[in-house]
Amino acid sequence: MSQTIFITGASSGIGNATAERFAERGWNVVATMRNPDDGADLAGRADTVVTHLDLLDPDSIGAAIAAAEDRFDGIDVLVNNAGYGAYGPLEATSMDVIRRQFDVNVFGLIETIQAVLPGMRTRRQGTIVNVSSVGGRATYPFGTPYHGSKWAVEGLSEALHYELSALGIRVKIIEPGGVRTDFSGRSFVFTNDPELEDYQPLVETFLAAGGSPTRLIEPEDVAEVIWTATTDGTTQLRYLAGDGARTVLGQRYSPEQDEAFVHGLRTQFGL
Repeated sequence: MSQTIFITGASSGIGNATAERFAERGWNVVATMRNPDDGADLAGRADTVVTHLDLLDPDSIGAAIAAAEDRFDGIDVLVNNAGYGAYGPLEATSMDVIRRQFDVNVFGLIETIQAVLPGMRTRRQGTIVNVSSVGGRATYPFGTPYHGSKWAVEGLSEALHYELSALGIRVKIIEPGGVRTDFSGRSFVFTNDPELEDYQPLVETFLAAGGSPTRLIEPEDVAEVIWTATTDGTTQLRYLAGDGARTVLGQRYSPEQDEAFVHGLRTQFGL
């Protein structure tokens, strides 16, 4: 029987590529997005459902999960991909901007997990894949809201990894470096106040640098890492996506040390 994957933010980029990858390999796919009209390229595929989900609307999260479970008799894999980046000097950034960043990247992600867990817990199986970033473990100037949200995703995912292990539910973290998506376009918000003159030299340097600090990879490359994380049958927690991610995080973290630490905690708690 085909398995079912539920993906947030599937209208473009990583989410769209992931939906395509799993559909090509015979999975049932639930591709969610704020505007389902943006999913026309997916809607014509067999066993693919395109539906509305807005992470700022808890009712839409519950409705999308319920509809998916009803259509396909359960969700085997949840991919929390939807998100965006809010940057700028913290002093120039309103709390409305900061709250929206966390509402989308953190609280919407949590609400989606909460909605899918009852079904996974009942079946004693499932995989939750949270798309983080190298920005979840390394930071750049003016990324206080974005990096704060992604570090939160890293922490909650690692804790949940232990919490759900005994229930047969796996948690995976995907850490891409630079990806050729619209992250720097519609998925990027930069707040600045030119009257805060002390920040402007660094602002100019930051904006002049442009783009990603790592070599860009394609969304399809990240989709393949998500495929591996979903299907490898292991309890591995973190997956780097792209050489850029390995370069950035390799300067601060050893994947071997990370896995050894996670294994030690699992051993301590008999997981």
